[in-house]
Amino acid sequence: MAERNGRVAILGVFVADLAFWAGRMPAVGETIAGSGFKLGPGGKGSNQSVAAARVGAGVTFISKIGQDEFGAIARATWKAEGITARVLEAADQPTGAAFIFVNDQTGDNAIIVVPGAAATITPADVEAAGDAIRDAAVFVTQLEQPVPAAQRGLQIAREAGVATIFNPAPAEQVPDAIYPLCDYVTPNETEAEVMTGVPVSSADDARKAAEAFLSKGVGTALITLGEAGALFHSKDRSELVPAFNAGPVLETTGAGDAFNGGFAAALARGMDPVEAARFGSAVAGISVTRAGTAPSMPSLADVEALLKASV
Repeated sequence: MAERNGRVAILGVFVADLAFWAGRMPAVGETIAGSGFKLGPGGKGSNQSVAAARVGAGVTFISKIGQDEFGAIARATWKAEGITARVLEAADQPTGAAFIFVNDQTGDNAIIVVPGAAATITPADVEAAGDAIRDAAVFVTQLEQPVPAAQRGLQIAREAGVATIFNPAPAEQVPDAIYPLCDYVTPNETEAEVMTGVPVSSADDARKAAEAFLSKGVGTALITLGEAGALFHSKDRSELVPAFNAGPVLETTGAGDAFNGGFAAALARGMDPVEAARFGSAVAGISVTRAGTAPSMPSLADVEALLKASV
């Protein structure tokens, strides 16, 4: 396993983020003036890859894109971040895109994602990149690509003894067979409720939802709670991991991806799981002080400075 140290394999989606800032969402049929616009790299899997790479992990990203301008942005992003791309190209499908509304007063967001070519990722596509999963210390996937592809990635990792992180976002019901493949499941409050049926508005609620995940076969539930931090809950360990205040909140869009990428990178380095969650929380705490998703991800030096200042 020594050759696996520090390596993270991530299966997911790249989309071009088209972000619009305004004071509120327009009503149907209404046009309003916005205060800003930006086009940049996004998609949960790609964002998580950037987050993990910037804090020192060796990252392989597995996905599918189109042969278009947004695909060129994807390739340039991964090259700049030192991410190994195991990415297929579809001649008949576009690269994905996301509409992101950002409230210019609070930083809160609303998102519409169209995965494009990545919506056609199959279990066979994942199997073709199976060596990258088997050679990793940690494997991560989400639900922006098809569920069967995510399930196959988790199976390959589990069979190889690779630690598995399942970020069920955007949340949807999945086959029960997925849960025993997950060493860690990392939903936010809303996703936890969708997956378990337990409303989550407090740490106590999160523990109830976490128990529901454990009953399905998950090893550890790590439920992110926004400003309240995150609940780490396993059979023999339950701790509230604090959030980090790194400055005024500008945008929360990439916070979940920052947390997951940071957590995966820390686990891959052999960090204690609760400390790895604390590390991920620090990554997220910095990301929300910056605009964008992938562009908001901090460096390892940034994270280490915040952790040191918070002792």
